Amino acid sequence: MTLNTRFTRQAFALLALGLSQTAHAAVGLDRTRVIFDGGKEATSVNITNNNTQLPYLAQGWIEDEGGKKITSPLIVLPPVQRLEPGKQSQLKVQALPAAKLLPQDRETVYYFNLREIPPRSDKANTLQIALQTRIKLFYRPQAIAPSQQDLSNPWQEKLTLTREGERYQVNNPTPYYVTLVDARSTKDGKTVAGFEPLMIPPKGALPLGPTSKALGTTPYLAYVNDYGGRPLMAFTCRGTTCTVSAQASTPNE
Repeated sequence: MTLNTRFTRQAFALLALGLSQTAHAAVGLDRTRVIFDGGKEATSVNITNNNTQLPYLAQGWIEDEGGKKITSPLIVLPPVQRLEPGKQSQLKVQALPAAKLLPQDRETVYYFNLREIPPRSDKANTLQIALQTRIKLFYRPQAIAPSQQDLSNPWQEKLTLTREGERYQVNNPTPYYVTLVDARSTKDGKTVAGFEPLMIPPKGALPLGPTSKALGTTPYLAYVNDYGGRPLMAFTCRGTTCTVSAQASTPNE
């Protein structure tokens, strides 16, 4: 091994160690998802500079479902702002007139992005990293705004499972997106092998990864609600169809 090779490996090792210790987001969000009420013109997202010594720039923008940056029908204002050390601020997601052209009988999904930009260092040979946070943004038309009764009886519990060959298909009859983050064969069991988180579109259906044999006839599925909670739903299967058994489900976790 040459001296240059040893030096290069040592340099990369030190770089990796430094990244593992410092790669923590300085600018944080107050939520894990944004629900945009179609009956309003805008909604606000709180951001915080968790670094108590340095100011940061916060850059916000929206992407469509395919990951393309957009400036309509929703836009983030201001697109860039300065956050003083330890201070809080807000970003506004503003609806433009084109939002009225979106489907009004179901949700539309976007992605809210927040990038932190550190101040320029006055030290030579300093590596600076701009970390980025990306969360789901759901545009929810006023026509499907959930009532208090809907909140007491979550629409996610309207999901059904149907056995298709060796696997279950998840059917979503609601006008809302439903994100599943866990699948178990028992309430206190571990995640079943083959499961990957999935987001079922409104009025849509997607297959579950695990086999129906692995999940059994009383599968449990966890979803993410509007507040970031992960309630657990218990299903009871009869024949090739499974429905939620409300008495066995966990309201919130």
